[in-house]
Formats: sequence, structure tokens, C-alpha cells
Amino acid sequence: LIKYIWKGEMPTKLPTNIEENFIDDSFSDIKDLKQLDKIIIEMEHGVNSVAYFFIPYEPNNKLIIYHHGHAGDFILEKKTLTFFLDNGYSILGFNMPLKGTNNQPVIETSDFGPVKLISHRQFPLLEHSKFSPMKYFVEPITLSLNYIDKNYDYDDYYMVGISGGGWTTVLYSAIDERISQSYSVAGSYPLYLRQEVKNLGDYEQNNPNIYRISNYLELYTMSSFGNDRKLVQLFIYNDPCCFQAELYEKFPYGEIIQNRLEILGGEGKFSVFLDNSTNQHEISDYALGLILDDMS
Repeated sequence: LIKYIWKGEMPTKLPTNIEENFIDDSFSDIKDLKQLDKIIIEMEHGVNSVAYFFIPYEPNNKLIIYHHGHAGDFILEKKTLTFFLDNGYSILGFNMPLKGTNNQPVIETSDFGPVKLISHRQFPLLEHSKFSPMKYFVEPITLSLNYIDKNYDYDDYYMVGISGGGWTTVLYSAIDERISQSYSVAGSYPLYLRQEVKNLGDYEQNNPNIYRISNYLELYTMSSFGNDRKLVQLFIYNDPCCFQAELYEKFPYGEIIQNRLEILGGEGKFSVFLDNSTNQHEISDYALGLILDDMS
């Protein structure tokens, strides 16, 4: 997977643009926020990723990578960010490529002329033997964690994501063992369960170049594998978007993955929780409490 995404090794470089003590009035009313830094990752074709590094006043020396989905900016999950800051967690906040404060550049292509990137569905236009646009989804996390590794000394890295961010959570924790526990909310199903249009997903959810290397059940296993590593998937009943809990109830696969983990050895854990506390596509208060208890 790493070789396909980066056409080589996972990068060890650092971000080149970091603004410490950045002011964003959207978050200025979070009472437990001590400092906000902005990390900007520049990638091929002028595509960037703007990450926020939230530091609480009373840190517990644990870091959560929060990844938002296709809905837009992670400001939409300010409740979630505030909840974890209130409980002492530092947070690295990310949006999906081209979403939120990330740019949508006009690029010049030799085959198609100028193209304004506004959707992940355009990414196949950029694919060639020396570049995969899949790196847009994961390289910002890698470089930001490299920076954190160099400048901070956190005990644990966790990852939480919803929707497309839940998909990113699974893929990233599968390729980077620095993530000890990951929580994917309404993020993905195996391809064989996607029997309705609303569950098909975007480009990244169906890119055959990825899933020929590792299918979804294998990704879930990789995200869970290793000592003190864990993947938890959460699905919502009557989710108006996608990956509804009802479908998992009909076709559960959790036992299959846990059995595989036991065969492989180690202490990896895989769990699925079904949320009946909301009928919205969101990280509910119930889910937040469950994730906090599990991380603790």
C-alpha cells in the first residue's frame, strides 16, 4: 500500500509551513484551548492540506487525529473537538482533500488541458506510473505526525473520523503503526455489502488500485493488528447518508476479523458498535462517551 501510494517509502520529511499561535475566531470560545497552530502541507499539482493543531490547557499527553468527511470543514464537528479538548486530549484536525479550508487549484494537465479540482472524482485524471492522488488523503497526516514526533513526546496517538474521515481513519491506521487506537464512524463497508447507491462511496472508496492490494476486511485487520492496537467501527441506525447499522446487523463480519487477528498473534482488537441514540450522520454524544471510555 505504501509503495503504491507514494511510489516508494512513506515520507520522513516535515511540513515547511507552520504558524504557531494562530488565531481562528471560530474556535476562540473553547475555554480549554490553550494554543492553536496551523500546519500547511503543500503537495503535487498545487494541492494543499490545512491542518489545525489544538493544544489544551491541561493536556493528558495523548494526541487524537480527527479527520472530517465530505460534508465540509471540521468546524462542523466543533462539539467533538471541544469534548476531547475538555478531556485533556491534544488534537490534529484534518479535512478531506479539496474540502474545508483546503484549496481547489486549477492545474495544467498534458492530456486534458486546465482542470479546476473540485471533486475527488477528478483525481483519476492525475493518476500515472509515478504519482497516485491517493497520497492527498494520507500524506498530510504523515508529515504532521513527523513534526509532532520531532517536537513533542505524546504517550499515544489515536485517530477518530466520520464518514470520509472514517474511511481515512481505517486506511491510515492500516499503514502507520504509530496509531494505537482508531475509531471510524460511518466510514466504510466491505465492497460486497454495497448494494445501494448511497453506500457506493466516492473515488477513494472504490479505487481498484488500492483494493487489489488490500480489500476492506484486510484493511480492518491491518488497522487492528499489533500489540495494544485496536480498530472500532461505529454505525448509526437510520443513518440518512450511508453505511447504516441495519446492514451490519444482517451481515456482521466482526468475528471473522477478530478470529484472523488471533491467528496472526499479538493483542490486536477489532470491535463494532451500533448507535441507536441518533438518526443523524454525526458523532453522537453516545459515540463520544463510548470512544472516551474505550480510549481511557
